[in-house]
Amino acid sequence: MLIPLLEAVPSVSGLAGRPRKRPAKLHADKAYASGAHRAWLRSRGIAPRIARYSIESRERLGKWRWVVERMLGWLHRFRRLRIRDERRADIHQAFLSLACVLICWRYIQRFC
Repeated sequence: MLIPLLEAVPSVSGLAGRPRKRPAKLHADKAYASGAHRAWLRSRGIAPRIARYSIESRERLGKWRWVVERMLGWLHRFRRLRIRDERRADIHQAFLSLACVLICWRYIQRFC
């Protein structure tokens, strides 16, 4: 699942020049710690930040993983996203976008 996911990353524009097509580094957990994944990432110019089995602790990646898990927790507050009843992907995507908008709106309201 790692390689198709990284291949699907769209280009990121912003700074002058050619837009980046891939991330500079990748944080992942031990499930992606194989040598083949690391070699593929290095061949694409991506620095792997993956804890190795029996050498490094998973706590090293904790501060980066917490951001993702926190966002998934925010999305799981919406029951319709936690238990997926939708058969059509476009409807599920619409509810996912709506949930993200509501999360951002609530976050902005705290500071205004």
